[in-house]
Amino acid sequence: MRHFTSITQFGDLSKALEAARYVKQNPFADQELGRNRTLLMIFFNSSLRTRLSTQKAAMNLGMNVIVLDVNQGAWKLETERGVIMDGDKPEHLLEAIPVMGCYCDIIGVRAFANLTDRDGDYAEIILNQFIRYSGKPVFSMEAATRHPLQTFADLITIEEFKKKDRLKVVLTWAPHPKALPQAVPNSFAEGMNWAGYDFVITHPEGYELDPAFVGKAHVEYDQEKAFEGADFIYAKNWSAYEGENYGKVLSTDRNWTVDARKMALTDNAFFMHCLPVRRNMIVADEVIESPQSIVIPEAANRVVSAQAVLKEILKEL
Repeated sequence: MRHFTSITQFGDLSKALEAARYVKQNPFADQELGRNRTLLMIFFNSSLRTRLSTQKAAMNLGMNVIVLDVNQGAWKLETERGVIMDGDKPEHLLEAIPVMGCYCDIIGVRAFANLTDRDGDYAEIILNQFIRYSGKPVFSMEAATRHPLQTFADLITIEEFKKKDRLKVVLTWAPHPKALPQAVPNSFAEGMNWAGYDFVITHPEGYELDPAFVGKAHVEYDQEKAFEGADFIYAKNWSAYEGENYGKVLSTDRNWTVDARKMALTDNAFFMHCLPVRRNMIVADEVIESPQSIVIPEAANRVVSAQAVLKEILKEL
């Protein structure tokens, strides 16, 4: 594996889960792989779990780590071609990227969707420029359309907590006061389809995701019907994808908040969320604090997913 931008690049679920199990049981067994290697983590957007978990994963593998916050302490970077650079951005990404590549062996990039230009967002301009011009292996720490490290951790967590082979997994939209990208729900949907679970997506009308990510999922507009018999509930907000509504908040309907009454419709389902989560908007206190909430083990598995990916990349250097 040279670049990692989608969970499907592992090839198959069994291979991915076996890699994760080995890392979890032997976190320090492969330090020679990373010795004298440097990871550069580049953040165009804020981060807590991704930053800490990926840095910890690299340290477990014996790597040196450099962290760059593009918006704090670095030159402002222009990302578009053909721009007359007479504004507040003194450096172009096309010079910055190969320079960054000189200082490291692997690059992790976190760059969200801007939610104003769907074509630009879904072209993954920033991530693909790093892949094209850095000369180094690149992995996504969340891009405009996917968050593969999160999805990998989600899959690991589901496999650890499942109580039966045939699972019903539900991705539910929930209200949020601001517009959020579709990267996490897109990536989660891709992962659930890849794993072959019985997968349902529920959301209000107008919040349909890109069909390429929805895949074979059943889309159900009645949230309570979707919850019936579910084994895992994954809550997440996202903004609209379709047409002129792209990036817009169409609803903040609190009736979509995940509460105990709705969880009672499930088959004693586990509750999941990528965090950070807005309590009593996305999920009620009574649910996220319940024994069925597995958001903390899910977050802990972010180290495992990042380390398994870094290990695969290091093996190719």
